[in-house]
Amino acid sequence: MVGGGLVKGLYVTLKHFIGTYIDDIRWLGRRYYRDDALQRRQSPKARGVFTVQYPEEKLPVPEAFRYIPFLIYEEAEDGTIEDRCTSCGICAKVCPPQCIWIQRSNDPETGRPIPAPMNFFIDIDICMNCGLCAEFCPFDAIKMDHDYELASYDRLTTHIFDKARLSRSVEYYRSIRPSNYALEEAARADKEAAKSARRGGGSS
Repeated sequence: MVGGGLVKGLYVTLKHFIGTYIDDIRWLGRRYYRDDALQRRQSPKARGVFTVQYPEEKLPVPEAFRYIPFLIYEEAEDGTIEDRCTSCGICAKVCPPQCIWIQRSNDPETGRPIPAPMNFFIDIDICMNCGLCAEFCPFDAIKMDHDYELASYDRLTTHIFDKARLSRSVEYYRSIRPSNYALEEAARADKEAAKSARRGGGSS
């Protein structure tokens, strides 16, 4: 029949339209802005309109989701902060769009390089979120963030992140990537145990 596809399409639209009101009555006005309701609308059991009402509603991102890189620092018991980054520059070398700049510092007395960056810049408009900087970092100092809401009206000043804006604690990293954190800590513990075993074997 001519026009049969059009009729079927209109039927599907009408079914979703009516199903939306039926689901609203079923949820008693609690269909939106709730985690359980959002999971229901994103499942095969969804009825009616299942569009996510962003920004009031946001889909949870998976743990492996990657966006702008950030720098990890460790905080000691006395409150001192130590950056994992040693300003080696590997991340800047492997960065495909070349959006990373590192400002190194030297000891004023000896003139030798200090294994910590004076400043660290990433142009988030150029960053392609590939994660190569985090993958090649030998000190686990760079990780990929989950924060994707970075739009602003002034990209010339606010979209070049410095060290202060890029720095995050180890606890923050553990909160967004618990599985990766556990694997890395286990590998780090095994490495330290192997070092201790070699020292013990050498001393005997």
